[in-house]
Parts: sequence; structure tokens; C-alpha cells
Amino acid sequence: MGLLEAIFLGIIQGLTEFLPVSSSGHLAIFQKIFGMKGAGISFDVFLHLGTLLAVLMVYWKDILGLFVNGIGILADSTANIISYCRSRKNGKSPAYRKIVYNSYRKFALLVLVSTIPTGIIGILGKKLVSGASDTLIVPGICMLVTAILLFISDNVPDGDRTPKKTGYLQGVFMGICQGIATLPGLSRSGTTITAGLLCGLRRDFAVKYSFIMSVPAILGATLIEIPEMKQDITSNGALNYVVGMLLAAAVGYVCIRTMLIVVKNKKFKYFSYYCAIVGVIAVAASFFIQ
Repeated sequence: MGLLEAIFLGIIQGLTEFLPVSSSGHLAIFQKIFGMKGAGISFDVFLHLGTLLAVLMVYWKDILGLFVNGIGILADSTANIISYCRSRKNGKSPAYRKIVYNSYRKFALLVLVSTIPTGIIGILGKKLVSGASDTLIVPGICMLVTAILLFISDNVPDGDRTPKKTGYLQGVFMGICQGIATLPGLSRSGTTITAGLLCGLRRDFAVKYSFIMSVPAILGATLIEIPEMKQDITSNGALNYVVGMLLAAAVGYVCIRTMLIVVKNKKFKYFSYYCAIVGVIAVAASFFIQ
């Protein structure tokens, strides 16, 4: 993989990770059609780290609030366990601390609940996703599914659920959808935002939830790939990885801002048409390109 390919794929990643058109699908399709010798999963991880930087830049206040309150949840839970253990010894009623008393704490738990099924699906389906990325037929079909989901999302009635009104089962559902969306061609943002809207989430909260819940998923994927990444980076050139990551971050930042407007104004249908066209082309091309 050369530098120009890294630049190209970095731009594609930044554009397609947050716009609901599937970054993994585009990367798989472009690499297959143009015969690019990508750096495999390790390079994809770096590209996703770039888009992670974009999320941190846009939502840094929310992420900081979630981190601080997450530490608070851990501290209060530990204190409650200690109180329970002491009460068992002295026979007195324990004085428990309230765990969830603001929106950030509820949101932090929702993200945690969503991350669990995403991680399980990601680990169990790792080989399946890797194999699917080497074909055109799977990304093509998944792009068509994304087109349907985006069309549905524009026709879902506006919800009013904020973190306070969102249940943990809905968080599990969001996490399952994010795990399934690791298939190339299924847009992660499009799938999870649509899932949030179907759960009755307020449109701006559905976007925020979708992007912030990607943070632990990307970090987890990075940790899993660390043992294999050292050799890949050495053989493919560290500069290519860094350039691709930074371009993905810069372009992704702009696209997140764009998505906030798109979802608010219910303009997913245009992306739906695009995904349908790309999906049909990829499926047709799969019969000619091996």
C-alpha cells in the first residue's frame, strides 16, 4: 500500500464513517475494484482511530462528563458494596449512595450496556467480517440493506427520549445493531441512528448516542489488534498509517457536523438513493471481478 492509496482511503474513511453510507463497505469495494493491496485490518483500525479523534473533538465536553461520572459510578458502587459488607457484620441497615442521579450517569450506563453486545458480536464475528470484506457481493447486499434502513429512518416519527427516558433494553438493542453493523456495507452510524429513532430517541440524542457509543467499540477493536499491528506497520510504512488516520480525523470532523443537520432535517433519503446505487453496482461487479 502506497502513500497515495493511504491518502485516498483516509479521505474515504472520514467521509463514509459518519455520513450514513458505510466506511467498511466503501473501503472493501474500492480496494476490490481498483485492485488496491490494503494493509488489512490493522490499517482499518488506524483509520477508525482517526474518526475516533473526530468524535472526541466534537463531543469532548460530553465525553469528559461521561468519564467523570463513570468514575463517580464506580466509586459509589464500591462504597455501597463496602456498606453492605459492614452491615452483614454489625447487623445495622446500610446507608447506600444513589448511583444514577443525573443524565450523564444514566448515559454512561447506557453506553456501557450497549458496548457489551457490540463486543461479543465483534469478537465472535471477526473472521466472518474479515472474509466478507474480501468479496464484493456481501458489501453490495449490505449497502442495499443500509439504503432501506436510511429510507425507514426518515419516516420514523420524532421521538422525545433523552438519557433519562431511555431504558437499558433499548441500550442493548443499540449495541446489538452496532455489532451487526461491523459487516462491510452496513453503515454503523446509519444503522445505530435508525435503531435509536425506532426506540423513540430524540433525533439529536440518537446522533450523539450513535457517535459516542462508537468510542469504546473502536478502542476495544484497537486493543484486540495490537499484537498483529506491529508487524503490519513495519511492512507497510508507519507514515502511511499516520497520514490516513489524520485525514480520516479531519474529514470526519466536518462530516459529524454535517450529520447533525441531515438528521434534524430528515434528509437521509438522499443517502438512501446513493447506497442503493452503489449496492447495485457492487453486486453486479461481483459477477465480473473475482
